[in-house]
Amino acid sequence: MTSFSFAPFSLTPTARLVRHALGFATLAGLAVAHAQDAEPRPSSTLQEVQVVDQAESIGGLQKKYSGGQLARGGALGILGRTDMLDVPFSTTNYTSELIDNQQGLTVSDVVMNDASVRTLQARGGFGEDYQIRGLSVGARDVAMNGLYGLSPATRMPLEMIERVEVLKGPGALTQGVGPNGSVGGSINVVTKRAHDIPLTRLTTTYMGKAQFGTHLDVGRRFGKDNEWGVRANGVWRNGEGNIDGGRQRLGLGSLGVDYAGTRLRASADLLYSEGTNQNFRPQAAFLAGITQVPEVPNPRQSFYPGAAMSDKAKTAMTRLEYDVTDRTTVYGAIGYSEVSSQQNFPTAATRINTAGDFTVRNGYYDEYNKTTSGDAGVRTKFSTGPVNHTAVLAANFMQRETGYFYQLTPTPVPSNIYRPAPLPAITFARGTPAKSAELEQYSVALADTMSLFNDRLLATLGMRDQTIHQKSVNGSIAYKASSTTPLVGLVFKFDKDTAVYYNYTAGLSAGGVAGATTANAGEVFAPQKSKQHEIGIKRDWGTLVTQATVYQIERPTSMTENNVYSFGGKQRNRGLELTAYGEIVRGLRLMASASFNQAKLLRTANGANQGNNAPGVPDRTYNLGLDWDVPGAPGLSLNGRVISTSSMNYDAANLLRMPGWSRFDLGARYATKVAGKNLVIRASVENVADKAYWVTASGYVTVGAPRTLMLSASLDF
Repeated sequence: MTSFSFAPFSLTPTARLVRHALGFATLAGLAVAHAQDAEPRPSSTLQEVQVVDQAESIGGLQKKYSGGQLARGGALGILGRTDMLDVPFSTTNYTSELIDNQQGLTVSDVVMNDASVRTLQARGGFGEDYQIRGLSVGARDVAMNGLYGLSPATRMPLEMIERVEVLKGPGALTQGVGPNGSVGGSINVVTKRAHDIPLTRLTTTYMGKAQFGTHLDVGRRFGKDNEWGVRANGVWRNGEGNIDGGRQRLGLGSLGVDYAGTRLRASADLLYSEGTNQNFRPQAAFLAGITQVPEVPNPRQSFYPGAAMSDKAKTAMTRLEYDVTDRTTVYGAIGYSEVSSQQNFPTAATRINTAGDFTVRNGYYDEYNKTTSGDAGVRTKFSTGPVNHTAVLAANFMQRETGYFYQLTPTPVPSNIYRPAPLPAITFARGTPAKSAELEQYSVALADTMSLFNDRLLATLGMRDQTIHQKSVNGSIAYKASSTTPLVGLVFKFDKDTAVYYNYTAGLSAGGVAGATTANAGEVFAPQKSKQHEIGIKRDWGTLVTQATVYQIERPTSMTENNVYSFGGKQRNRGLELTAYGEIVRGLRLMASASFNQAKLLRTANGANQGNNAPGVPDRTYNLGLDWDVPGAPGLSLNGRVISTSSMNYDAANLLRMPGWSRFDLGARYATKVAGKNLVIRASVENVADKAYWVTASGYVTVGAPRTLMLSASLDF
């Protein structure tokens, strides 16, 4: 077996704006406080009013770990809700407390706290995509309450989200296959539920130059034992953020209803969002063969002036669990979403050269997706002699209809990323999106977790049979094939706080059909398996968790060699991950991680670029975050975060090496009472040094966001 090898560890103008915006946020909170009736209520501490511990009892979530920023575990698909020391995987589960204190607006803001995860677009960009263990994970592959296909196509707002759960590595057995077939890992968001303590929270926000927002969060429980709950969230945000002349607008409404009975647990969610993004931060591609990286243009300027998009998302979903006996539970969930977007869609006709020159066309790209997604299963516990079993039989499905309208201006015009020219005028009528694709995915899975020696040894064996069916639409090629993915997972606990684990698992992505001009035209390829081996050790020190993980993922790639189309290519990603989170001492919270990556192209068509580094994968990434309650200053906390990404290759030929970058974020919050009401004021500055850098993916880049000020005031009443 080939050995692992890794490279060695080789406010001045803003001050006035901070003062005015902070004053706005504070005055808004005061106004709301005095606008209420003056009837006194029993006093309570900030910790009691904030969402701290109730989500676990009501939503069945794992408890928060020391410091409150992360949870002890999360949902792992068919394996259910599990503790971090009991699973043969590397997971990170972020809480609403972290989301609030970091003023997170989208999933990207949260998941970038882990060095193994990088976002592939900057704030203010077209949308969101992620990279986990060096492999891309699209925004469409973010699951909601365990269901794939329901998330918006661009970005996921966080105002209605309680937890963000990240599984690193392929998860086809536990989660199934997302619509884009991402294999580097998976992201699941959990919607908010009402808590036993009534909540009415108004948050006012400010970002950048002139973006203001309001978020109202209301939760109540009813019934003799508070078994019924209602949680509603409403958001309005509008104005210029961190791109001159841009505008980012969001309107969001969500309603979550749940029932938490003795044996029956049920929930339903309705979500609606509508947004626009004008002068968004564009994606770009460099001219093939260049060896010098173009200088980063002004991060506050879009070099596609006038580019705009709007999107709408409507989602309804429901989930039910019933304990047939104390040892057997049946469950089921179903959801439906309609997502649409309209884009003034500039496209580079020729790519960017070293001097920043390119040519651009303009046009429309409008799309819709109608998706139905569901799962069902039965989970039971039993014993065979000294072995305790937790077995589950489950099935899931997803059906999606996609339509689009796409047309570009016929003649490109010259432009430059430093001196962008006006986009070509669109002289044709905007068409209506027509159905272009129908996708159907379904699977059946069986898994058994066996416990021996008083739960010191846990062994999980599982298998999922997955079918992907791309139906024929308007003469397109139909595709239907199946594949089976295994899971072998082992956990051994030296003691109750230390566990070593191993897993062999796989991810699935759609195969394909050989094209008409190939020698094997029409040949259908089954869904392709990306195979992972991973070994790690976890230690809970009481208030601090540490983890070390080594993994290898081999991913097949398509290629045409000697005029024969196949999936004979291969990319191998190897990595070492180090993680620590929790409280160093009481009141000082830590999130630290490092990832060392080696991504190689092992097999390529005709040997071209074989042995080269895979494009878009950094050699090293680091994260360090601290959150500190200032001694002697009750209610005052300071926080800081460093995000660092090393250099990487832009192209498969390894001719262009993209420089690394580091970003520093600073923040503070102050919790107090105003007129007897709890008020939390937060301020943060992202990219304090105003570093200009390229955010690099495989095949494209985005300009990193500039220094960005964010302020908020949250009042509970």
